[in-house]
Order: sequence, then C-alpha cells, then structure tokens
Amino acid sequence: QVQVVESGGGLVQPGGSLRLSCSASGTIYMINTMGWYRQYPGKQREYVASTGNGGRSDVDDSVKGRFTISGDSAKNTVYLQMNNLKPDDTAVYFCNAVAKFRPGSNWSYYWGQGTQVTVSS
Repeated sequence: QVQVVESGGGLVQPGGSLRLSCSASGTIYMINTMGWYRQYPGKQREYVASTGNGGRSDVDDSVKGRFTISGDSAKNTVYLQMNNLKPDDTAVYFCNAVAKFRPGSNWSYYWGQGTQVTVSS
C-alpha cells in the first residue's frame, strides 16, 4: 500500500548538521501529515516534528530552534534539518505518514525503517 523510506542519517560531530529526507510512495490517495520521531535504545519512540495539511508545521519544544521540518507535498516528501546537533540527539529517527490509500479508507499510520543519527566526537 504505502511505503515510507528515510535517508540522510549518519555520524556527525557535536555542533554539526544533518538533513534527513523521507518519501512516501505506493498507493496513496491522500496524506494528512508526515513527521519525524526518534527512539533511544530501550525507550519508546518520541515525537520530534510534523507537517500537515495546509502546510502547517510543528516542532517539539525539545528541539525547537535547532531542528526545522519542511515538505514538498507534490513529492510526498518531508525533510528534517537538524542543526547544532548534540550527543543527546543520538537516536534512530523514524518517518511517519498518516495517509489514506483510497477514498473512504481510514487514516492509517505508515512507518519507515528508521535511520541512525549518531552525534559524537
């Protein structure tokens, strides 16, 4: 139905930047929101940022001022620009799309496989 693929993770030094990309593809009728979550080892996934219908975007207070989310609705793609990265940002970052695959279907949550971000000197 809907596939979500992230890219752009890697190793970066503290204070550095990374840009994550996420694309949704497959049988998509409509996307409501796309967003980013992160997960630390042994912890639950936590919200980072999202962008939705009408171009509205939101960034969690924990990363506000350092992370920015943007999107290209025509390409079903979102980006997470991460600046001034800190070791505490080290986590697996997951992309999420809330979408319908056909008219009349329910909104469903689709997740990517995740991309590792490691901030270390």
